[in-house]
Amino acid sequence: MNKQTRKAVIAGNWKMNKTPSETTALINEMKPLVADADCDVVLCVPFIDIAAAVEAAKGSNIKIGAENVHFKESGAYTGEVSAAMLVEAGVEYVVIGHSERRTYFGETDQTVNLRTLAALKAGLKPIVCVGETLEQRELGYTETLLKFQTKMALTNVSAEDMKNVIIAYEPVWAIGTGVTATDDQADEGNGFVRAAIEEKYGKDVAKATTVQYGGSMNAKNAEGLVSKYNVDGGLIGGASLKAEDFSIIVKAASK
Repeated sequence: MNKQTRKAVIAGNWKMNKTPSETTALINEMKPLVADADCDVVLCVPFIDIAAAVEAAKGSNIKIGAENVHFKESGAYTGEVSAAMLVEAGVEYVVIGHSERRTYFGETDQTVNLRTLAALKAGLKPIVCVGETLEQRELGYTETLLKFQTKMALTNVSAEDMKNVIIAYEPVWAIGTGVTATDDQADEGNGFVRAAIEEKYGKDVAKATTVQYGGSMNAKNAEGLVSKYNVDGGLIGGASLKAEDFSIIVKAASK
């Protein structure tokens, strides 16, 4: 991390877990554990849990995010939620382009870009996910793919808007598998993302942009991962569902 030029952010991605009542209980358990954090703390929760999460997080340093957003303001898009809906519900952040959305729900680099633009227009802070598959890594395409995905996601995003954008490097082969990139692999992947930002916007924007690592970051490996120059926190899956584990990761990013 380099806190002199950019923010460290630990964001939990709950995925399809927790009911509203369970959300209230978990956030109440987390609040005292992360109250002294020297990094931004975000919880991205299922749509049904947003109201409970916003209420439970009131008065704390925990910010609430959503796990997806549609690129249209309204219309015949059954099951989708617009940026304006999220803003009015009290959401500040939104995960876009997670590998599970790409794999299971047909998300593409183009729709990731459209959702990112819609989020920024509404005043949300997008956490944009990029990452390669194991096959792509083994073929030597990691750098090419990460740069391509990053630049595609940021099409028509201004340098000024980049102040509100977080990129999360999430190698697909490390999502929910228990396999984590080594500290050096995470730093290298995040470095490719930062290089793409520099190519598009210049050094100053690249240095100021928060690039997280996601992919089985947990209480045991977080300290090593966030010690790397290009790793500005994490997008946390399973470990964000356990208050104690999540707090340990927050403490690691607070050093």
